[in-house]
Amino acid sequence: MTTDTSSHRVDKRSADAVETHWVKRSRERRSEVRVLAGLGHVALAFWAVIVIVPILWTFLAAFKNTTEIFSSPWTLPAELRWENFGRAWSKANVGTYFMNSVIVVSFSTFGTMLFGSMAAYVLARYKFVGNRFIYYLFVSGLAFPVFLALVPLFFVVKNLGLLDTHTGLVLVYIAYSLPFTVFFLAAFFKTLPSSVAEAGMIDGCSHTRLFFRIMLPMAKPGLISVGIFNIIGQWAQYQLPLVLLSNSKDKWVLTQGIADISVNAGYEADWSGLFAALTIAILPMIIVYAVFQRQIQSGLTSGAVK
Repeated sequence: MTTDTSSHRVDKRSADAVETHWVKRSRERRSEVRVLAGLGHVALAFWAVIVIVPILWTFLAAFKNTTEIFSSPWTLPAELRWENFGRAWSKANVGTYFMNSVIVVSFSTFGTMLFGSMAAYVLARYKFVGNRFIYYLFVSGLAFPVFLALVPLFFVVKNLGLLDTHTGLVLVYIAYSLPFTVFFLAAFFKTLPSSVAEAGMIDGCSHTRLFFRIMLPMAKPGLISVGIFNIIGQWAQYQLPLVLLSNSKDKWVLTQGIADISVNAGYEADWSGLFAALTIAILPMIIVYAVFQRQIQSGLTSGAVK
């Protein structure tokens, strides 16, 4: 009886020691997590300052005159000079460049999403000879820098008779946006339930109808996410328009127009007009991202959650 009692006490002490050990370990882990979380928040705050401050400075400079920009760059403008935007829109032809960018990006994004979603769906849902080869061929385009293909691309577009046209620029935008689109959407289409597709086929849906009527609406979060990324990337593109639209100033996109304004600003001393043009270029993308922020986050996380 005494032996049983002593052994029971020993077991209890051992259990208490183990429990104390795991309590200490859990506290240490929580403290480590808190330290890492704090460092992460500091890094994010530092990054936010780096990104937000230049944008705010650009917006404020858009309402100043040239004297205020150089004499008091970090102060608020004495008055809101909306004529800077009017001068940039009409005199510097930013209005024309803006509409050209809207046209080019609209058609290129539509084409990218149409062809990219169809290619990604087939590669993700159908098994055939060469499936993996075609998929990796698309993915390899992500590692190919744009500037390495500028010279051959120029001659290809020229031989097709599409140089200095929006059609040629749209086709090139689509080609260079497809790798990321196929890579992103192929992973997303794999997460969609096969039972829904099988039910659609049993009900008599063709492959085309199954894709457009059933699978494509189910992939809406992913489509919105990759679509916004394509819009932002194509809107900010400068190298491709510079090479493919160099001789047609009336067909320039917004990035080319702003680069031309920045060159002339040093001679004409119209820095306020330059910052107004930059604001016109930046603000639409900020609005688009702010409006679709939840959809973008949903699209990025839903594929991993399903």
